[in-house]
Amino acid sequence: TPYRLETEEKISSAACGYGFTLLSSRTRDLTKVWGMGLNKDSQLGFQRTQHNSNSSYEYVLEPSPVALPLRRPQETRVLQVACGRAHSLVLTDNEGVFSLGNNAYGQCGRKVVQDEVYSGSHVVHRIQGFDSRVIQVACGQDHSLFLTEDGQVHACGWGADGQTGLGHHAVSPQPARVCGELEGVRVRQVTSYGDCSLAVSQDGELFGWGNSEYLQLSAVTEATQINAPQRLPLPGVGQVQQAACGGTQVAVLNEKGEVFIWGYGILGKGPDLSESKTPEMIPPTLFGRTQFNPEVTVAQIHCGLNHFAAITNRGELFVWGKNVRGCLGIGKRDDQYFPWRVRNRDTSCSHEPRKVKSYVKPAISSLVSNPVFLNSTLAAHCIEIVGAVWPSDHLHLPGGEVR
Repeated sequence: TPYRLETEEKISSAACGYGFTLLSSRTRDLTKVWGMGLNKDSQLGFQRTQHNSNSSYEYVLEPSPVALPLRRPQETRVLQVACGRAHSLVLTDNEGVFSLGNNAYGQCGRKVVQDEVYSGSHVVHRIQGFDSRVIQVACGQDHSLFLTEDGQVHACGWGADGQTGLGHHAVSPQPARVCGELEGVRVRQVTSYGDCSLAVSQDGELFGWGNSEYLQLSAVTEATQINAPQRLPLPGVGQVQQAACGGTQVAVLNEKGEVFIWGYGILGKGPDLSESKTPEMIPPTLFGRTQFNPEVTVAQIHCGLNHFAAITNRGELFVWGKNVRGCLGIGKRDDQYFPWRVRNRDTSCSHEPRKVKSYVKPAISSLVSNPVFLNSTLAAHCIEIVGAVWPSDHLHLPGGEVR
């Protein structure tokens, strides 16, 4: 179940990687980003130890400031954070995008340095080369996507499955514009958490590229990979408002607030449906729509590698999928085969969710007045950002120095 984590600032963005979490606030204070969890690749920045100023913690057990080389720290605000397998992106309003952590495949948007040591690194890179201002960032496992205000998509990093969408399968250390069938299309959202990437256009169309081993892109190909964007025809779905792309499955939200899902894994329609080439609608009744509440719709969807989260227009949070180490926060450790409502332990709290971020085993939600709810172990935790917070349980780590 969720546990409240005390934070002094109102959290506006949160993201989870493989065993680590970033939180950010739009504050004008000097500290704008906090990190916790694994830091073996300096994905949380250089976290100076108490006993040696030249050494950095490899595990961080509480939200700790992440230093950014901002030119105007009291004017610049952080808009969004995103996390990959072992790298992080920080989007600001007027100083661009910063990257931290592992850059073995160019996912941090800088030149790959052979045998670079990432542990204890001070490197925080400001990514260059965009034609206009970046308004959204997304991380796959080892690649990064950037959406600019003119609706164009850029990508860098690991491309073996075509997940960068640049027309090849090579490593791309510098962000380049993604073309293919996105040429001339104005995009409003990008998403990628595994090795498949999706983009939603302003016209409500869905485009996909990258890995399709699990039928994610089966609407346009029987191949296991696509290295350039293609439009995905979705008969009967309607206009796509938002997409969520996990490790083996895809979900989209249409203009009616209905959720459609396909791919492989726990898809949300019970244990009998584990694979689908075509979009399957999850019955709206599973999100609380009844004859007495016919106005209930889903407002947002997000997913990790093997689980999903959805928020309704009534501010209720539903989750389903693999429940590794209790990451769904539903009070039990069994896998969840259809949407299940997450209930806060604080029964007197009336905060309504506004954003959910979910990655791999962790899951994060960002709520109105911003407390953070933390569920269980470092490698598989679930965070909800709501309004004020409880201290988390102790996290047990596999050795090493901790903070």
